[in-house]
Amino acid sequence: MRCVFALAWAALLLLSGSELTTGVKLLLALYPAFDVAAAVVDARSARAAGPLKGLYANMAVSVLAVIGVAVASPSGVADVLRVWGAWAIVSGLVQLLVGLARRSMGGQWAMILSGGISVLAGASFIRSATQDDPTLTALAGYATLGGIFFLVSAVRLSRSVPREP
Repeated sequence: MRCVFALAWAALLLLSGSELTTGVKLLLALYPAFDVAAAVVDARSARAAGPLKGLYANMAVSVLAVIGVAVASPSGVADVLRVWGAWAIVSGLVQLLVGLARRSMGGQWAMILSGGISVLAGASFIRSATQDDPTLTALAGYATLGGIFFLVSAVRLSRSVPREP
């Protein structure tokens, strides 16, 4: 589900262009809001797997990202990129740590790799905010790659979970 959402979101962002219209602003806030919802679902299903501090941290960071996008969007694309960059870095670190903590569950390499890439992408977003004419197109690539990693993770996890006879 996260993969389909991310791919659809990326396509809509690319089709919308880099102008911060009301629709684009809503789209930019929707992505971290969906991340909150997905983390809630993950937390509910992972209760038996151990501590959920990382998931709760991810939820908090994503809520802050929704607020940050709302506050930054009237100021322009550069400020939105800074918010997204900060969110990508912090949520990527959380994802990396959660993936490492869940290694014993199996199928976590995609989450670990995705977290690391998110940190690098976030730094790239912040750097691109300093360019003369920053655009939002890199966010679509970030969402697409993230969606693919979530799909790989889901497939790997479904194979590592024992099935009842």
